[in-house]
Amino acid sequence: MEYFKLKKSNQQEVLYKAIDILRKGGIIAFPTETFYGLGVKYDNNEGLKRLYEIKKRSLQKGLPIILKDIEDVNKVAIEIPELAISLMKKYWPGPLTIVLKAKKELSKYITASTGKVAVRVPGESFALILVKEAGFPITATSANPSGIPPADNPQQILKYFAKDIDLIIDKGKTHGYKPSTIVEIVNDRIKILRNGILTIKDTFYSPNNR
Repeated sequence: MEYFKLKKSNQQEVLYKAIDILRKGGIIAFPTETFYGLGVKYDNNEGLKRLYEIKKRSLQKGLPIILKDIEDVNKVAIEIPELAISLMKKYWPGPLTIVLKAKKELSKYITASTGKVAVRVPGESFALILVKEAGFPITATSANPSGIPPADNPQQILKYFAKDIDLIIDKGKTHGYKPSTIVEIVNDRIKILRNGILTIKDTFYSPNNR
């Protein structure tokens, strides 16, 4: 396992290293605007399988992915509702995850064979810089074994995974106290799947959701 303490002076070096590991099917731990996430290239099945194994994650639960911008949604999803697009335009980049109908070729490890994919463009953070530089979607599942609190610092990641991952990018403690909010558009209405850092009152009012 490699370990980098992120600084302005080495950010480009860390980005190159992280992207190289991702392209080779490796697993990285990186800071987001909420907690630390575990990243694998979205279309590398071996890496995705290994991620499930180290997290001890149920195969009935998909893996959320981060994108560089709204246009990237078309790489992984189809039939995107207008209300979903409105939310993207208003709250991305940011901690809002939207569940959409997945492209058929998307890995079963991403969709959990549900035909759906959970996506977001992360808020201002190393995660956003990383996915923009990489040019491909990356998983951003929380850095913890299933059922255990998510890691908000590198020491927790080391405790959880020791040598099970290939790279830890240390930017100290993250600012998140809650995870991203997760929504899905059902019958032209916003269905909240997980209450998170964005609240219903200031986030989800719309004419279609009265």
